[in-house]
Amino acid sequence: MKRTFIDLSIAIENALPSDPPIMIPKITYIDHALGAESMKAFYPGLTRDDLPGGLGWAVELLKVSTHAGTHMDAPWHYHPTQDRGEKALTIDQFPLEWAVGEGVKLDFSGKPDGYSVTSEDIEHELSRIGHTLREGDIFLAATGADKYWGTPDYLVKGCGFGRDATLWILDRGVHVVGTDAWSWDRPLPFQAREFEQTGDPSLIWEGHFAGIEKGYFQIEKLTNLDKLPPTGFTFYCFPIKIKDASAGWIRAVAEIHP
Repeated sequence: MKRTFIDLSIAIENALPSDPPIMIPKITYIDHALGAESMKAFYPGLTRDDLPGGLGWAVELLKVSTHAGTHMDAPWHYHPTQDRGEKALTIDQFPLEWAVGEGVKLDFSGKPDGYSVTSEDIEHELSRIGHTLREGDIFLAATGADKYWGTPDYLVKGCGFGRDATLWILDRGVHVVGTDAWSWDRPLPFQAREFEQTGDPSLIWEGHFAGIEKGYFQIEKLTNLDKLPPTGFTFYCFPIKIKDASAGWIRAVAEIHP
């Protein structure tokens, strides 16, 4: 029986402007010709004539944030504590049993950029697809932001989730959520503008800060969610194990049920 997999990950690419400048990945590519030169340090007396076609290995050197590309945030990213006082988990402490689960994709791409999804919105979409969230479900939000990946506009596209909506999801046994936008929160410039206007600190990074009350893991920068059914797929999201880190890159994959 043929198995159907859908790649939900974007690549880490050099110099793409889809992050703030300090976070834009920098990749140095050492091609096979340069690799031949570097191999001389490992094999004394080596010449190009000793190598197939005079070529050696290819290597890439990266200067990259743990939050570049499709990645998973750990509770440590949000605050030093979670679950009302417990030490927050880092990405290397991610429970592996949470990396595989039944996926639930809700489509919020019709919401305007900067919109804050409410628990009522979530309930409406769940009712529409005929699903009740269960312990261990992996909750994915399609916002349509991934269409702007590779451009500066990506940073301000899509809707997001505030504190109350996030806690509503977590209270139903979900440990892992994901979005195709830059952030689980709505785009930060929208929050910043309202904070400046109102002085209300509860607006700041409220979806992430919900993890202080109830720890959870959060995937950002997914893609191809429009290719998924609302349910009927298994989602895989093992993070790279980086000691004491706030996030790790993942290869997010969905396997469609036959």
